Amino acid sequence: MTNAPEPPPEAAAAAVSPGLVVPELASEPAPRRTIAAWSLWDLGSNAFNTVILSFVFSVYVTQAVAADPENGQQVYSNAQTVAGLGVALLAPLMGAWADRVRNRRLMLTVATLAVVTTMALMWFVRPENSYLLLGVSLIALASVIAEIAGVFYNGMLLQISTAGTIGRISGTAWALGYVGGVIALVVALFGFILDGGMLGIPTEDAANARAVALLCAAWFLVFSIPVMIWGPKEVPDAARVREPFRPAQAYRDIATRVVRMWRQERPLLHFLVASAVYRDGLSAVFSFAGVIAATSYGMDTVQVAIFGIAANVVAAAGTWVFGKVDDRVGPRPVIVWSLAAMIGFGLVIVAVDSTAVFWVFGMAIAALVGPVQSASRTLLARVVPPHEANETFGLYATAGRAVSFISPALIAIFTAVAGARMGLLGIILTLALGLAAIWPLRIPGVTSKS
Repeated sequence: MTNAPEPPPEAAAAAVSPGLVVPELASEPAPRRTIAAWSLWDLGSNAFNTVILSFVFSVYVTQAVAADPENGQQVYSNAQTVAGLGVALLAPLMGAWADRVRNRRLMLTVATLAVVTTMALMWFVRPENSYLLLGVSLIALASVIAEIAGVFYNGMLLQISTAGTIGRISGTAWALGYVGGVIALVVALFGFILDGGMLGIPTEDAANARAVALLCAAWFLVFSIPVMIWGPKEVPDAARVREPFRPAQAYRDIATRVVRMWRQERPLLHFLVASAVYRDGLSAVFSFAGVIAATSYGMDTVQVAIFGIAANVVAAAGTWVFGKVDDRVGPRPVIVWSLAAMIGFGLVIVAVDSTAVFWVFGMAIAALVGPVQSASRTLLARVVPPHEANETFGLYATAGRAVSFISPALIAIFTAVAGARMGLLGIILTLALGLAAIWPLRIPGVTSKS
């Protein structure tokens, strides 16, 4: 019996999803200087995520600025909730505007400078309760702008990569983000915070903690300058630029786009929904790892910081390696098998109550978080219509925010029922739901190379 010849990828894709047109990426890669400039932005931006948002400045605001830490955490959480709503509303709108203006580099520059300025203003958040609202508001505002900047940044991936290099370029940049976060965190902790800091910055009036914000602002600015100068350019559509931009009409167009995805580009909509679920679980891995380490395994602040630094180093290495795997086998296998492995590793941690097991398998999980995030970015870049790239990445951000309650809610339930260590089951279940959602997705020629 002879095998019938396989249809070309384009025909197979059309058979699977009428109306979904897989775009052609560039046939020639961008100049190395352009790729390097784009990648360095990731290295700079992660100082905000790691130092401001996760480990240092948010802790300073909720613990030292707030008169009552519990109230500080509540006010901070409320501000982040508002920030999430802001991202959900603004990300697709700003993406649609960027698609219309067709000048991602300028818009990324403006957004980056806005984040840098907002972080620098955090210096004025003094350790007094009257500054609590200012502190949480600045962090929330920076979160919104950083997410929008990420929309413009991710859209550039289509301009600088080919079908054979997109995984490596995305993975390398994401890995550099982890490296940047680690370096900035080490400098912040040992240069500014622990034991008064090696740099000798005064601790009076929490000057050393407030100076961390200036460090992150300078870090982000320095590593963003290359993409501002050498980032990929677009050719603006003069006719569209001259037309007035009406937000209400833009939202109607976005709604129409979602309806069109349901009717004609269902695999794209499928991916946006499925990835939103498992990305919520991925976010929880780093958001709650320190909390679980402290509450369940008795780690102190320094030990948690060391665990976080090690996790970021391992994540950087894993992301760099799997970026090359993405180019060889496609993004879907990287996403699916990484999620499956993370679920297995998490169940081992739950089954064996041991600090050593938590360290070993926690590092294994950390090694796979970045690969899934990077492969998700490349999968979307491979299927997004180029003229709607920014809007689609905006919807990608919005979808993630829309389901961002799943993992925290499940963690809270398992913690209440079975204790703090069992809260990890909330993360595992979220990843499992995401894996089940992404499993049926097939886009021949895109989700895998088979």
